[in-house]
Amino acid sequence: MNIKVLFSPLNADELFFSGKNTVVIDVLRSTTTIITALDNGAKEVLPVNSIEFAMKISVSAFGSLSLIAGERNGIKIDGFNLGNSPLEFDEERVKGKSIILYTTNGTKAMVRAKFSSKLYVCSFTNLSAVARKVAEDNEDLIILTSGSNGMFCLEDTVCAGMLIDEISALTGKTFYSDSVIASCNLSAAYKGDLLKLLKECEHGKTLIEKNFMQDMEFCSRINSSETVPVLVSGAIRKLLPENNLQDELVEI
Repeated sequence: MNIKVLFSPLNADELFFSGKNTVVIDVLRSTTTIITALDNGAKEVLPVNSIEFAMKISVSAFGSLSLIAGERNGIKIDGFNLGNSPLEFDEERVKGKSIILYTTNGTKAMVRAKFSSKLYVCSFTNLSAVARKVAEDNEDLIILTSGSNGMFCLEDTVCAGMLIDEISALTGKTFYSDSVIASCNLSAAYKGDLLKLLKECEHGKTLIEKNFMQDMEFCSRINSSETVPVLVSGAIRKLLPENNLQDELVEI
């Protein structure tokens, strides 16, 4: 088992992920939001890489059983049902629904990695659950941090380092790639106070300026969920204990 970290989706094209297992991280906020939506009963989340495609499939494919959600520059897009704050995705709004989600960074990373053999979604809130699943797979892994507009992102890299540390503890293996060493060193420096990290990182400061301080608190919660979201034919669904996932074709 080997692990490598990609610090931006722009570091690889779609075909790079073919045949590989991938974990996508976007702590602020799309992977946290997806985990929350599935915890609160959403049927599935469909990540898309453009606003236009989100609107197209919301009208043609799912009707009243779907919600369209997303943000542009952190703010809910006009005409969408929801933005990208995990606090919006409560049970009353999302239970039983298919959610079409567009975000500036996270969903684009998921679409970029869509040809992965297995694609899991991770954040601080489900870190240990994902680590256990990856350790169980015992296969080579790419950790894709979503970054910010193609640039390096501190909070996602710290999450990657924490994930690697847990995988190492579970498997008894040590991983040596340069990207792993960098991620784990940053994790060691910041994991003691995740809320402080999110408040002080570049994207966190931007979100606080836009009145999303409660999101910082929510996204900093460690292991508040046991959900492991997995991409199946374009739809992200909760991985069930028996791995019983309906395979439904959705083009992304």
